[in-house]
Amino acid sequence: MDLFEKTFKQSMKSSTPLLDKITYFIVKQKGKHVRPMFVFLTANLCGGITERTYRAAGLIEMIHTATLVHDDVVDDAHIRRGFFSLNALWKNKIAVLVGDYLLSKSLQLSADNDDFDFLKILSATTKEMSEGELLQIEKARRLDIDEAVYFEIIRQKTATLIAACCACGAASAGADNNLVGKMKLLGEQIGIAFQIKDDLFDYEAQSSILGKPVGIDIKEKKMTLPLIHVLSKANRSEKKWIINIMKNHNEEAQKVKELIQYVKDKGGIEYAKGKMMLYRKAAIDILNTFPDTESRASFIDLIIFTTERDK
Repeated sequence: MDLFEKTFKQSMKSSTPLLDKITYFIVKQKGKHVRPMFVFLTANLCGGITERTYRAAGLIEMIHTATLVHDDVVDDAHIRRGFFSLNALWKNKIAVLVGDYLLSKSLQLSADNDDFDFLKILSATTKEMSEGELLQIEKARRLDIDEAVYFEIIRQKTATLIAACCACGAASAGADNNLVGKMKLLGEQIGIAFQIKDDLFDYEAQSSILGKPVGIDIKEKKMTLPLIHVLSKANRSEKKWIINIMKNHNEEAQKVKELIQYVKDKGGIEYAKGKMMLYRKAAIDILNTFPDTESRASFIDLIIFTTERDK
């Protein structure tokens, strides 16, 4: 990971002074680099880390960073990982252009190195991520999302990128198409569990330390699994009350607080956690088909971390 951070920093450099300044800012406020870890661990399982593995990890992190930059613009968010977001410091126009630069840079690096297998995986991934975001926006307007649609949204928005981590990691190690497909499925299971955990933060007090205040999904009219479950079990008057808050009172702190408490009381949190654990188990079951190695143990530890993290 230390070597990856050095190569990633180098790959972000630009001859445009403003862009170079901004990419330096991005690198300096680095996150946990969970997605590159999935790339490296998958490569280790599937034949070993190569020079291409480092490129794959860098490409994934560039695309992930680009989506975060664009998300902050879309959500008008001014805090990211405890720091000011790019749009807070340099305004929306520059933030959008930086996100575009990172996306195009990742695709260019793939093409320049003849990594056409990565290019195929990542172009499909970015398409699905955009579709998932738009599907969520469409459903937020109508508030007609059910559990099946929710899982399709999070598969596209979040799981597809972690699936790409595992697919690219396997490909970088010289895995055949069957093994690449198996690792892609592994990443998808992890990604769904990861996103359910992220959605649960909206109902837990400690989520405020993330720069994501409690109830922000409700305020943005995002229907996540805990709420979808209790809504499906509610009687007519309860459904009317829930929809009224989501449509007309989603900006009122007291109403949001009441809805969060209702979701907790009706078992929405426990239900979502149960679903998350099923996806976690499915991922670990796939890993358990591999020999018992240090890499497999580390991979399982990382999956457990993603579903038990407190931020």
